[in-house]
Amino acid sequence: MGLPGGQPLLGLHMLLMALNCLRPSLSLELVPYTPQITAWDLEGKVTATTFSLEQPRCVFDGHASASDTVWLVVAFSNASRSFQNPETLADIPASPQLLTDGHYMTLPLSLDRLPCDDPLVGSGGAPVLRVGHDHGCHQRPFCNTPLPGPGPYRVKFLLMDAGGSPRAETKWSDPITLHQGKTPGSIDTWPGRRSGSMIVITSILSSLTSLLLLAFLAASTARFSSLWWPEEAPEQLRIGSFMGKRYMTHHIPPSEAATLPVGCEPGQDPLPSLSP
Repeated sequence: MGLPGGQPLLGLHMLLMALNCLRPSLSLELVPYTPQITAWDLEGKVTATTFSLEQPRCVFDGHASASDTVWLVVAFSNASRSFQNPETLADIPASPQLLTDGHYMTLPLSLDRLPCDDPLVGSGGAPVLRVGHDHGCHQRPFCNTPLPGPGPYRVKFLLMDAGGSPRAETKWSDPITLHQGKTPGSIDTWPGRRSGSMIVITSILSSLTSLLLLAFLAASTARFSSLWWPEEAPEQLRIGSFMGKRYMTHHIPPSEAATLPVGCEPGQDPLPSLSP
């Protein structure tokens, strides 16, 4: 049996619980700063898996102590409104929760890493935060892993004390969409959509290639022809492996034939007859 007036007491208890939950949010300071892509002229400021933010230098000046930490909150654009700031370090969402809850926190930085000095003085490096740049941090709880898709994403900076309680936050950024490469099927290879100058250059190069090929074939043919079929026959005739000289025949004049000794006339037997 319930006590008289139990429902009003229950309603008051629920109201006190709600106020207790809203107390950190009401005491959280909103810093008038909007995160944005770095204005430095850098290649790859936005890629297929990363984007580069300007560092929040001096953003929390006057709101933080030396032991505080600046966190980056990354969320899908449509899930940024439902993000609840963590109350303890155990409540900080890790990178795998991006695919389940639509948000996570990463890149914890101490204030000494975000000085108010001129960024051009010192190391000379561009003062940026590369979101999604760490490809080998799968074992650490708050990895800066490559982003899984084009987004769009929204980010904000959250200042937390050593116990994990939020102290101040910035505004959410504008939507950030990553660059995506074209699929092979979407690449236009139809020559009819190319410019006339490109077609003319391609035709000239093809013609030059054909002419060079014909010239090479002609030179090769002439070279081998001179090796196999010489223009003049050599003085010595080659028959197999035998080499023989060419002799000229001589004609004996009649005057020389008349002076031959008796018995040496042509057509007579030079040997004496042995018959009786």
